[in-house]
Amino acid sequence: MTVEEVKALVRNVPDFPIKGIQFKDITTVLENPDGLRWMRDEIVSKYRGLGITKVVGIESRGFILAPAVAIELGVGFVPIRKPNKLPAETVSVTYTKEYGDDTIQIHQDALSPDDVVLIHDDILATGGSMDAAITLVKKLGVKKVYVNCAIELLGLHGREYLQGKAEDVYCLFGLTVDE
Repeated sequence: MTVEEVKALVRNVPDFPIKGIQFKDITTVLENPDGLRWMRDEIVSKYRGLGITKVVGIESRGFILAPAVAIELGVGFVPIRKPNKLPAETVSVTYTKEYGDDTIQIHQDALSPDDVVLIHDDILATGGSMDAAITLVKKLGVKKVYVNCAIELLGLHGREYLQGKAEDVYCLFGLTVDE
């Protein structure tokens, strides 16, 4: 598949989760085996050889591709979840995002100072969720943090907001909120 073919598979859902938001739904890409494979392969090819030791996925759509990428890279997967979803001791960060405040958590023993981490999520919008994930991962003292999202919402300046907070911020493709 080409990037343009994959972009064409993204579904727009108006007024979700609140009125005025044009939600970019990647489930229509994921249900297409060629689209799913294309996204996985593009992410893996970008990060192979960079010493990644763990792939961290952000709840919930980050859980879809992150484990597939981890398997291909031969490393482990670590979930970042909403509160009270992880069974062992956790570390938390509360942050503000487009629709209000939120909190995310990670197991306190999930990462070590020897880890080089790739954080994955489906969409990079304003960068609030990813910034919180970076903060959370860095609390565990890792060596390096890389950031990947399937889609970047252009014009919301998420990439600029994250500048200098990770080794690299890479998105498979960008879409405007109107596309």
